[in-house]
Amino acid sequence: MTPVFRSSNQFVALLKLLRKQMIILFCTLLWSGVFWAVGLAGFAPAFADDYNSGFLVGADFSERVLTDSSFTRANLRGTNFKNADLRGVSFFGANLEGANLEGANLSSATLDTARLTAANLKNAVLEGAFAFNAKFDGVIIDGADFTNVEVRQDTQMLLCKAARGTNPVTQRNTRDTLNCP
Repeated sequence: MTPVFRSSNQFVALLKLLRKQMIILFCTLLWSGVFWAVGLAGFAPAFADDYNSGFLVGADFSERVLTDSSFTRANLRGTNFKNADLRGVSFFGANLEGANLEGANLSSATLDTARLTAANLKNAVLEGAFAFNAKFDGVIIDGADFTNVEVRQDTQMLLCKAARGTNPVTQRNTRDTLNCP
């Protein structure tokens, strides 16, 4: 059934009323969305950062908590991760040449195919990390903890030549954690 308007003023009044109701509805939805988002913000899970394929040469991530973040194939040459919490972080295929990882917690991190040439791993904890095809040429590992780290046998022998010290956090001897002969 088609509505009948007695005058054009009635039609205009109806349009104005509909317009006001649409504005009110829009504002209500907008504000309810804002309150919903703010209300859940305290309960929302923290998402790890994604730095995949990033060019982060010389960046400073020291003292940061970056658990479960991903730096897959990132260029991190000379980057500072001193005392950073890097548990579960993926450095798969990353360039960590000359990076400072002193005192960093790399437990359960993925370092497979990462290049750690001349990196500083002094007093780092790598417990349970996966580094099977990682390059460790010229790396500093004084006091590093390699407990249950997957590395190739030739890499293990290379690391054993440089291994010395005891990790100040885990109190484990570096040579023991590498199962050096």
